Amino acid sequence: MTAVAGAAINSNAVWPNYSTSNVQKAAATTKDTTLGKDDFLKILVTQLRNQDPSQPLQDRDFIAQMAQFSSVEQLMNMSEEMTKLRQNLGSASSLIGMTVEWDGLSDQGIQTTYSGIVEAISIKDGAQYAKVGDRTVKVDDLTTITYVPASSTASSEYEEAGGSNE
Repeated sequence: MTAVAGAAINSNAVWPNYSTSNVQKAAATTKDTTLGKDDFLKILVTQLRNQDPSQPLQDRDFIAQMAQFSSVEQLMNMSEEMTKLRQNLGSASSLIGMTVEWDGLSDQGIQTTYSGIVEAISIKDGAQYAKVGDRTVKVDDLTTITYVPASSTASSEYEEAGGSNE
């Protein structure tokens, strides 16, 4: 702390001496740029709080905004439910026995397309994974899913399907 004319100044918050802990905290926070139902409600309340008393918000305008708020809330709920439905283990289990393809890096670091037959499905940290041979592949990363008839003699091991993309 530095004293200037009897007043104390915190040097941790004065440029160019920002506290490194504050800079690290600010860098670590993630910014959500989407507007949700809470943000919409805050805007509506702020609008009501700051309206011109000589021209208050008309009933029809207020009702329209409340309907919009309700729509936003329902869309958010639908989005959550759709995500849950997509991550349902039952629907992903239909991939078992299917031939799938995905892109990845080979041991030499070359972009390669792999393929194989899905042996199992698992969920870890909210994401679905397909077990193909000795590899575990995120279901979202699959590029092709193909039905292989039971009479086919395809191997369950994964293999390089198309060479490299150099």
